[in-house]
Amino acid sequence: MNFQYFYNSLKVVSMFSKNKKTEGLDHEQRLQYEYARKRIVQKKRLMQHFIIFLAGSVLLIIINPVLGIGDEFFIKDWFIWAILIWAFLFLIHLFNVFMMNKFMGKEWEDRQLERLKAKQSERIAELQKEIDGDLLKQQQALKKNENLNPLPPENE
Repeated sequence: MNFQYFYNSLKVVSMFSKNKKTEGLDHEQRLQYEYARKRIVQKKRLMQHFIIFLAGSVLLIIINPVLGIGDEFFIKDWFIWAILIWAFLFLIHLFNVFMMNKFMGKEWEDRQLERLKAKQSERIAELQKEIDGDLLKQQQALKKNENLNPLPPENE
């Protein structure tokens, strides 16, 4: 009850305050929220993969050695190879969620974005210099042509 009252009074005070810095803060909070939500989804899918891996491994162990299904396959103990391949895929998933996110996570994306934006603005500045140089040359050529006019000025 007290927390809700405090929160509502802060909202009222912020409505009438002259300082409107909350827009940038809200944007940053929204970005942090989106990033956290994506990370939670990644971890949730990893946990689902792990549970399905465990259940599938137990099922494969029950199917082959206990029930004898698949004994006529050309690979003896095929279920071990299937579980090992699945474990390898799970490790890749684990690596992607925890390791690759550190190297190529949101911060990496932001750095790459800033680097590309800087390159683009440099290129735009170069193009603008070229355009300005071309315009200056055209203006100088027009002035030269005006000075070289072979016709005498008209006297009225």
